[in-house]
Amino acid sequence: MTMRRGVGLAAFDNHQRTAQQYSDLGSSILQTHISELTDQLLTFQAALKKFAQSHADEIRSDPVFRSEFVKMCSAIGVDPLASSSANKKGSFWAELLGSDVNDFFFELAVRIIEICRRTRDVNGGLMLVEDVKGRINSVPGRPPVSQEDIVRAVNTLAPLGHGFGIVRLANKDFIRSVPQELSRDQAVAIEATQALGYISVPILRDNLAWETARCIAVLDDLVASGLVWIDEQARPKEYWTPSWIRQ
Repeated sequence: MTMRRGVGLAAFDNHQRTAQQYSDLGSSILQTHISELTDQLLTFQAALKKFAQSHADEIRSDPVFRSEFVKMCSAIGVDPLASSSANKKGSFWAELLGSDVNDFFFELAVRIIEICRRTRDVNGGLMLVEDVKGRINSVPGRPPVSQEDIVRAVNTLAPLGHGFGIVRLANKDFIRSVPQELSRDQAVAIEATQALGYISVPILRDNLAWETARCIAVLDDLVASGLVWIDEQARPKEYWTPSWIRQ
């Protein structure tokens, strides 16, 4: 009877050397790729910086050009408004074009806050982005802004808490300037007001198949938030959005 010979120490050492060689080769290839990607990123950033400096005036004054520039930044993973704690010069945009361009969005955010504050009694704290854009662009002597500019400016307010944000209702962007977040039921109810300007318990109950108690709870919350006003004389009671009442 023949017996299998065990693997000798020499064969084991050879296997270890081969495995180490593959590991070293893999590390070398990975390091080469990392180096190449780093060089490419630096090249992209240098080209982006040169482009931004050459077209600074267009970026400041033309909302379409500004939007395309931001998309180009995003394509290589650069957020123009994201500040880096490691970069004491401030945001990427500020470093490239000067603080005045970076401040453009923060100044725009301040104007948005003021518009929302002045109109809160009219719209209950929900205002169409399109309406805000119209008010801002109606002021002579200022560079025009786009809806994307406004959305981006509102997003810069996120660190301040839940006071301001963008919500999408009935395929339209609204600025929410009330402290609390809208629940799913509240958002659905607000969307329902876009058709007639008002909702009621029967409208919600019949169209959404909600229980009466659920309808009443949602409407009471919206009234408490100032997002809808009650028409007590209507039968059944109607809950109107303030912006429709003022039209």
